[in-house]
Amino acid sequence: MGIKERHERDREAVRRAILDAARDLFVSEGFENVSMRKIAERIEYSPAAIYSYFPSKDEIFIALAEEGVRLLADCSAGSVGDLPAIDRLRSIVLRLYRFSERHPQYFALMFVDRTVPRICREYERFAFAREMRQEMLAELEHAVTEGVLPRTTSGAAVFRILTTGVFGVAVMRLSGRLTPEYAEALVNDVVNVALAGLKSGVALESDSLAYTSTERPEHHEREHANVRK
Repeated sequence: MGIKERHERDREAVRRAILDAARDLFVSEGFENVSMRKIAERIEYSPAAIYSYFPSKDEIFIALAEEGVRLLADCSAGSVGDLPAIDRLRSIVLRLYRFSERHPQYFALMFVDRTVPRICREYERFAFAREMRQEMLAELEHAVTEGVLPRTTSGAAVFRILTTGVFGVAVMRLSGRLTPEYAEALVNDVVNVALAGLKSGVALESDSLAYTSTERPEHHEREHANVRK
């Protein structure tokens, strides 16, 4: 191994140590309570050395969030191409719950801590997350085409309903309020009941309210228009 390759390997090892230490500290102490100095102390480096890898604490979080999105993608249940659209939609939604099971620290950091930077501010760096959302909306549209869901179904509203239900069960399990076995049964019930309600054509009160998500409003409007028939 040459000097350049060894240097790159060593630099990557330090970067990995910074990210691992920061992730552990962010989850255990809360993002706003962790300083760059505290991260440096955890890996026994100087703060100046940490800044040569990441210019700010926010940048460390964004790097961890990027990793989290890739890990979320890996939580797929496998090929579901032969299933009806509604079952493919169910599988995509439950991927979020699998992510909370397999990578609880990343889930807590990305979806529970209210003090972390908003990912939407780094819009271009999270193209894959947008693609996953579009995948869910596409399956929703297929379900409408297949006649399983009403043509008045709002894609953005359904996305929020399904993901909020899954996140709620995941947070309750991670906080120790549900056993893993009960949480597994409950998350399936939540998704199935939500889909059954949507099939019935129940009116969605949230769909008529002002958009308050942290995501970009113009994307909500575009997705809403694409799915609503």
